[in-house]
Amino acid sequence: MTGDLFAALPPQRHDEAIAPGAMLLHAFALEQADALLSLIFAVTQAAPLRLMQTPGGYSMSVAMSNCGKAGWVSDSHGYRYATHDPLSNTAWPAMPALFQQLAQDAAHAAGFVDFMPDACLINRYAPGARMSLHQDRNERDMAAPIVSVSLGVPATFLFGGLTRSQRPARHRLQHGDVIVWGGPSRLAFHGVAPVAHQHHPATGEFRYNLTFRKAR
Repeated sequence: MTGDLFAALPPQRHDEAIAPGAMLLHAFALEQADALLSLIFAVTQAAPLRLMQTPGGYSMSVAMSNCGKAGWVSDSHGYRYATHDPLSNTAWPAMPALFQQLAQDAAHAAGFVDFMPDACLINRYAPGARMSLHQDRNERDMAAPIVSVSLGVPATFLFGGLTRSQRPARHRLQHGDVIVWGGPSRLAFHGVAPVAHQHHPATGEFRYNLTFRKAR
């Protein structure tokens, strides 16, 4: 009986330092998760999720879109930020106020004040999708942190060092978890291991990720 009661309790908020300048904020976005998902679905109606092409001509396994003043794009011309969606040649949807506030609150909780993101990448991971180790280095302002929000099925986040050869640590991310990294970890290599076949009541078989950046 006692075990059943504890199993029904929501995850507890706590913060975990995973590297200098990097924090895992467990369940930080859990209370807003339903509202965040509704906004994701609204934004991606205007700017549909798509599998972008790498400069080498490969198709990415993660479906992506953007909102905000700038959006991250990839094609044969390289990786970059663009003010317009290349599919429609219209400006990306505006960043919802809840997105902006959550990103600022999470950054502040991790010790980064005055964070003003102007780009939000929306990623959808189907079973088997992954993100290889990479650095986020297309942004002009390296003093600003990265804020990453996990929604839906769990995933294993890989967080390494400043060189690709450093073996990354593995962190299990649950629905509502947020990771913030900046300062000495701003250019840390990071990625996501292949997402397993799972089910979440809010997202089905998918994991959604919001990544906030100061791009310009």
